[in-house]
Amino acid sequence: MKRLHSWNLSYQQARDLQRQLSRKVKFIPLKKPPELVAGLDCAFSKDGRKIYAVVVVLKLPDFEVIETKNSTRKVTFPYIPGLLSFREGPACISAVEKLKTEPDVFLIDGQGIAHPRRFGLAAHLGLFLDKPAIGCAKSRLTGSYKQPSIEKGAYTLLKDKKKDFLKKNKSNQDDTYETIGAVLRTRDNVKPLFISVGNKCTLKDAVDITLTCAVKYRLPEPTRLADKMVAKVKKDRNPD
Repeated sequence: MKRLHSWNLSYQQARDLQRQLSRKVKFIPLKKPPELVAGLDCAFSKDGRKIYAVVVVLKLPDFEVIETKNSTRKVTFPYIPGLLSFREGPACISAVEKLKTEPDVFLIDGQGIAHPRRFGLAAHLGLFLDKPAIGCAKSRLTGSYKQPSIEKGAYTLLKDKKKDFLKKNKSNQDDTYETIGAVLRTRDNVKPLFISVGNKCTLKDAVDITLTCAVKYRLPEPTRLADKMVAKVKKDRNPD
């Protein structure tokens, strides 16, 4: 676990930090298939003052639940599109710190580099945790794509304009865009997921692991179970 920065930041400081830290994300192939895969997800209390995070660790290939931990934190950062990791990150890190097992890779309900500043929640957590991390988002935040075919496993590339593109190079339009993720069909004829690198893996790794973990549902098992568990934590701590 790395301590990258304080969470007491202004909005502009947070944006500047995203641009700075995005350059530290590593795109390196996994050395071997993961055995322990963790899912991370968050939920907020009804009054919006608290955030709950759950991490669940599963063992492949049978998806046996090895360990689950949760954390409750006060919300200290407002809802600002593009800065959600500063709102959700502290609770996620607090939950992971309680683990006794060490996951090989984290699947996170959020964006990796498929983000306007190439630094979504999965990238942010990937650097903090210093582990392979995959952004597995239900919706697009930025970029353009063509719909993949309807079969499970089909995907298209998610592309966005390069941030350092010089206007004088407009003669070659292909040079204006970079690949930031994949739009992946995890079940036949269901809405795709938006997969992107968070840290220490390649896009191919991210797609392959997501498909391996998407056994019955649209969501891969680690994030699906984390979503289910965090909903229970929220209900238990916010009784009607």
